[in-house]
Amino acid sequence: MNEKASVLIADDNLSLCKTMSFTLKRKGYAVTIARDGMEALEKVKQKPFDMIFMDIKMPLMDGVETYKRIKKTRPEAVVMMMTAYAVEELVQEALEEGAYGVIYKPLDIERVVSLIEEARQAKRGALILVVDDDPGTCTTLKNILVKRGHKLGIAQSGEEAIATARERAYDIIFIDVRLPTINGLETYLRLKKINPEAVAIMMTAYRQEVADLVEKAIKSHAYTCLYKPFEMEEMLRLVDEISAKKQEVV
Repeated sequence: MNEKASVLIADDNLSLCKTMSFTLKRKGYAVTIARDGMEALEKVKQKPFDMIFMDIKMPLMDGVETYKRIKKTRPEAVVMMMTAYAVEELVQEALEEGAYGVIYKPLDIERVVSLIEEARQAKRGALILVVDDDPGTCTTLKNILVKRGHKLGIAQSGEEAIATARERAYDIIFIDVRLPTINGLETYLRLKKINPEAVAIMMTAYRQEVADLVEKAIKSHAYTCLYKPFEMEEMLRLVDEISAKKQEVV
């Protein structure tokens, strides 16, 4: 690599920090260690990092709170949360705040290196359209997906989605099943005619009430359906999976 990527490891487990630091330095990265959230904040104030690996459970201030404070100093910071524990609520909160993702201990160092390179290269993300009349869902998905390098469009009705899709060829479209005027199934079928290559993921908070619409969408080759409130990790996994498949085709 031409220029050393800078990496900050924030974790109160000194053994993990040393092991991770030793391995990454051997691969050519410039590594800094912070033993807790407050030290991480100080390091980030001093200089920007290409990637920050942040343990979720730390003494004094957990990783999510640390990340929230880091964003105020470095809004562009790319933070990957780390955990060895079942802390789903904190994981969900971190992703909703815009954390790049979550990796689980024991760490796969090759995966760590891959994540660093992804963050550095700022590769073209997927072009994603979110179709939902719930502003909260739109904002949450936008915060998470844009942080990971994707380009996002938002439509709050089927008509708006159709008009938008005529202007841009989206790779992935999230469609709420219950939309005003035109429902999600009808919206999907119309979008499919405009861009047959787009991959649609249906969304709903009403599993039973719209089961027939979801079934028809899946039979018409929608990729899957996410049921609200859905896990952000699952949503990101689907986006990565679809993006990888599209790249293989190309």
